[in-house]
Amino acid sequence: MALGAGFLAFVACLDRIERTPAARADGIVALTGGAQRIGDAIDLLAGGYGRRLLITGVNERTSRDEITRLNPTQRHWIDCCVDLDYRARNTIGNAIETRRWMRENRFSTVAVVTSNYHMPRTLIELDHALTGGDRIVPHPVIAEGFDAGRWWQHPGAARLLAAEYVKFLAAWVRTRFETDPERSRAAILIGRGKPVKMVAEPLMRRMN
Repeated sequence: MALGAGFLAFVACLDRIERTPAARADGIVALTGGAQRIGDAIDLLAGGYGRRLLITGVNERTSRDEITRLNPTQRHWIDCCVDLDYRARNTIGNAIETRRWMRENRFSTVAVVTSNYHMPRTLIELDHALTGGDRIVPHPVIAEGFDAGRWWQHPGAARLLAAEYVKFLAAWVRTRFETDPERSRAAILIGRGKPVKMVAEPLMRRMN
């Protein structure tokens, strides 16, 4: 009963409408997993909601030119102000790479772009990885065709939300007992490998 009530509370907390961030941030981070996330993040960058954009968890076969092809009207912003992270394997890795990127750029606030159902787990991982002085501005993306308000009418949506709820609980429990995601054995077991992978420098230079 507790798990069921928790699941309903989890679904009830998901955003149903996309809103522009309430405040501007130093930087913007987009987690891969849907083309709409990247498009929305670039729009925020063009709108002045951050000075640079990090796209984290990019597939090694995806080049900057490919991202530009999918977002042709934003070529200027992609060329000047977008950083690509090929190392993160999962949400834990996304948080680690976000922390590294923020420290490198001396950012203290970051707008986070990911799907609405993925946002609760993302915030847990970021809260755990970042310092107390860092601030996160969530920007949940509502995927086309995904209706969190009527999930019970769509088996695919119900399965997606149930799986995400289990991952959310696992992240919540894990972060209660570890001090740093980069030294987490549980993160390695959960992700079947280190959350951050090594990418050959020549490959990264070629794709940039």
